[in-house]
Amino acid sequence: MKANLSRRTVLAGLVALTMGAAASLPAAAQPDYPGKMIKIVVPFAAGGSSDVQGRMLAERLSKLYKQSVIVENRPGAGGHIGGKAVVDAGSDGYTLLLGSIGLHATYGVYKKLAYDPGKDLKLVTILAEMPHVVVATPGLPVRDLKQLTALAKEKPGTIHFGSAGVGSSVHMIGELYRITSGAPVEHVPYKGSSLALNDLLGGQIQLMFENPPTVIGHLQSGRLKALAVTGKVRSPALPEVPTTAEAGLPGYEATSWTTIAVGASVPDAIAEKLNADIRGILATADFKKGLLDQGMTPVGNSREAAKQFVAAEKAKWDKVIQQGKITLD
Repeated sequence: MKANLSRRTVLAGLVALTMGAAASLPAAAQPDYPGKMIKIVVPFAAGGSSDVQGRMLAERLSKLYKQSVIVENRPGAGGHIGGKAVVDAGSDGYTLLLGSIGLHATYGVYKKLAYDPGKDLKLVTILAEMPHVVVATPGLPVRDLKQLTALAKEKPGTIHFGSAGVGSSVHMIGELYRITSGAPVEHVPYKGSSLALNDLLGGQIQLMFENPPTVIGHLQSGRLKALAVTGKVRSPALPEVPTTAEAGLPGYEATSWTTIAVGASVPDAIAEKLNADIRGILATADFKKGLLDQGMTPVGNSREAAKQFVAAEKAKWDKVIQQGKITLD
């Protein structure tokens, strides 16, 4: 009897251990992932470049997973309201972040944040990279960056550039122009690029350093004019627009980029599955064309390569933050 009880006890212990081990497996190791709706948090207002990319990806992931994939815009604090929301969403892998320079590389502008983006976010992949385009109101009497710089120095405080918020790529690329050229242009932050763009179109501000997808239509209609693109080569989406070097400011180059990220508590197995599936989507001809038509170059690298890329970018933009003495409480 004692022997039987002992055997029963051992068996019960083995069952408990097996069940515990199964419960501790990452969700991505389970055959039903993803088994419910996925949310992509875009931490900027609807209508901007990040929003465009998020919705393109949501459509393709929905078809791949045969699950609803929705986009939720959570603008504010240079993207960090959305970033914190993703961190707080938990570890099941059903809330993704459409990240940016502001979320991953320029958060050093904040003296305090409610979370640590470098530790609390886990990179899945770099989604796309693009130069920005320096756009101005038609009434601004300049044709290129050389003339813009001269006018800003001649009339300091009269040219204002808008951005999606302090620390956003739209802001930082503008700050890099200010530092490189010495032009005393004034920064006006907004809660998203679309809000800044509305004021640019209305003439309340004169300048933006914006993502191509956001402004291509306005350039084609003549409501805005392009002074330069900020990459080393001309953009296929805007082939007639000169590079910064061609426009009179050699040495001024920058690109912005977007990521897919999750909270740091999400298991690596889920992050790896998402990486593989998103890279597959980025490799398709129609998705590539959709990005290229808007001036974006698809990337889709490994998680390790994404991590190394972001580390190098953070080092670069930390220098701009320090030189520009850019801080927020």
